[in-house]
Amino acid sequence: MSTAKPEDKKITTHTLQEMKKRSEKISMLTAYDYSVARILDDAGIDVLLVGDSASNVMAGHETTLPITLDQMIYHASSVIRAIRRALVVVDLPFGSYQGNSKEALNSSIRIMKESGAHAVKMEGGIEIKDSIERILSAGIPVMGHLGLTPQSIYKFGTYVVRAKEKSEAQRLIEDAHLLSDIGCFALVLEKIPAQLAEQVAREIKIPVIGIGAGNGVDGQVLVFHDMVGITHEFHPRFLRRYMNLYDDIKAATEKYIGDVKSMNFPNEKEQY
Repeated sequence: MSTAKPEDKKITTHTLQEMKKRSEKISMLTAYDYSVARILDDAGIDVLLVGDSASNVMAGHETTLPITLDQMIYHASSVIRAIRRALVVVDLPFGSYQGNSKEALNSSIRIMKESGAHAVKMEGGIEIKDSIERILSAGIPVMGHLGLTPQSIYKFGTYVVRAKEKSEAQRLIEDAHLLSDIGCFALVLEKIPAQLAEQVAREIKIPVIGIGAGNGVDGQVLVFHDMVGITHEFHPRFLRRYMNLYDDIKAATEKYIGDVKSMNFPNEKEQY
């Protein structure tokens, strides 16, 4: 079992490159607040992603599109205050980088300066090449994201597995090589065939982190709320729930309500 210690070295983008070279798998989870980030960092997680999935699990939106840059900076700042070791990557939210490389750079600078985060993540390939290169030119590390890209949900209209057709798979391979060649430090592949993901991880020099992309990649990421079972209506094939906190928290709350109403809480030992 991995447990972080104060003397452990901080994870950097270079660390991830070295982990890929020695075939050490990279662990990554989402985090959106101080308390959870502190627990995950103490447990020894390698990378924390302040994901735009906060739009879903924290704010209750149907998609990731509504979350704003200001909200992402708020969540990222909370996570940064908690960590001692993990690399913290922040999603650039929808509308903060697409189609305008200057706006992409300004959004990234705000995230880095105002939150103290270590890197940003962007969805897309050749269509956002200019934005990625402009951000990289400012010395800001960029993590790519291909396959299922939730910010494009209205374009695709569904969350089904991507790149099953030969033409789309070839485009993904080309985009992966492009992102690696222009200087991204890592790449997330979401919900694509395992064989394709393994091929990409084998062909490109940067670490490939999968979610629903099989075990032939360099690491794995899950949404924290899914992994511990706080969300309970989401059942994709790739998700392994390590806890069932929805039922546990609900049962504890019901017990608390009962104790309050029956005047069992607080008892004599729990008052001054």
